[in-house]
Amino acid sequence: MLKLTSNPNNVAAVEKFVGKICREYQIQREIYGNILISLTEAVNNAIIHGNKNDESKTVRIQTHKAPDLIAFRVSDEGRGFDSNNLPDPTCPDNIAKCGGRGVFLMKQLSDRVDFYDNGRTVEMHFKI
Repeated sequence: MLKLTSNPNNVAAVEKFVGKICREYQIQREIYGNILISLTEAVNNAIIHGNKNDESKTVRIQTHKAPDLIAFRVSDEGRGFDSNNLPDPTCPDNIAKCGGRGVFLMKQLSDRVDFYDNGRTVEMHFKI
């Protein structure tokens, strides 16, 4: 488990964490990239949108390994959000907007994404 205070600079710790996990489980380079981008987006969202950069709040990253997959669970201490009511970043009205692509990227790069606890926790699965 990795526990971070809600400072955007702490997102840099995700790369070291993912590298360690991927070496430990000998995960392919392509999947490593998908995990790194997805997890970075999830942690960034948890810090900025969930915990509102409040350094008294933390973001927790947990990992679960099964024979054919690895899962990452990112939890924040924010108010949550409706994961079913997000604007589509591929819609022409949203293409030029800055932001709004994190959940879209997570869904594109992982094999499964689930939200729990009113959106305060996201779990991403990657087949390995």
